[in-house]
Amino acid sequence: MPKISSDTLWELAAAEVHSRETEGGEEDGGDMVSERTVFLMGSKAGGKTSILLRCLDRDEPSKPTLAMEYTFGRRARGHNTPKDIAHLWELGGGTSLSDLVQIPISPASIKSLSFILILDLSKPNALWETMEKLLQAAQAQLEKVLSKAQQAQRTKPGAKHQMALQSTARVLPKDYPDRELLSPFPVPLLIIGSKYDIFQEFDSDKKKVVSKTLRFVAHYYAASLIFTSIKSESLMSKTKSFFSHLAFGLDRGKTVSSDSTKPLIIPAGSDSFSQIGSPPTTDVDITSLHAKNPKDLWKKVYDRIFPQENTGEQRELKDPAKDPQYSEPQIDAMRAQKDQLAAWRSISQTDAQ
Repeated sequence: MPKISSDTLWELAAAEVHSRETEGGEEDGGDMVSERTVFLMGSKAGGKTSILLRCLDRDEPSKPTLAMEYTFGRRARGHNTPKDIAHLWELGGGTSLSDLVQIPISPASIKSLSFILILDLSKPNALWETMEKLLQAAQAQLEKVLSKAQQAQRTKPGAKHQMALQSTARVLPKDYPDRELLSPFPVPLLIIGSKYDIFQEFDSDKKKVVSKTLRFVAHYYAASLIFTSIKSESLMSKTKSFFSHLAFGLDRGKTVSSDSTKPLIIPAGSDSFSQIGSPPTTDVDITSLHAKNPKDLWKKVYDRIFPQENTGEQRELKDPAKDPQYSEPQIDAMRAQKDQLAAWRSISQTDAQ
């Protein structure tokens, strides 16, 4: 049997959806099933699965995510109407498996794709590195797929192809705050600060640094930002509204909270650089940082206050078999025995030579 590539599978799925839409025509417009894709990634053990389960109203215990996992959610728009579908991908392992972002990002999914980046507020010394590495990996793959779509448009020009291509390009409204100064993420992005119940006990100055920095990052990428905790029904309710906005196109509400002494709730387009202000540099001389641009300046100031942890452990855990969260005692023992045998054979061969 010939091997079918993942790209081909995505293209077949896209063709099937397009075929159904075409057959339904304008008469079925209100009953047409909507399909969206949401990709969750973020801090290792940052609560991604727990948050996702709560947003889906699933009362089940969360388990460590094995590399990349898929599930889906459904929601009916009304009585006796087809249910909209949200394809949900979750990346495990923090930054160690960032190469896997290419799996859910394809020409077929990108038109209805959005990202949720979950950052563990209780570990500020790993926050910037996690955010930067994951967003860079995702953005590189998104740009790669968009580039392929543009090449396909040039080789197969036509109204339908042009319409499909335009729908992948994210263009901010002309009245979007600081529009000319931003670097919008290629698809809608929601940044969630998790474990707020622990973060709220931090020193007020440290909370202010984290809050202002994440406000800058979110606004720079034209993203929404919310702080949450699975221990707070109120915060999870607001988080679910943001999630449902991406997954099912529902209204995310108009609540805005930018007070660093409270959980941040800032929908995309509700903030501005003038409101955020300058980086909190109480003990840092900005001129000594030699920043290349505003984002680099915020990064260097943040790193002075919260030195980022060494990523050597993350590189070591590139192989999930070495990650303790995936341990299986019997299998691990057999693997260790096999490795010892291989090492012994290698030594024996060396001695024989």
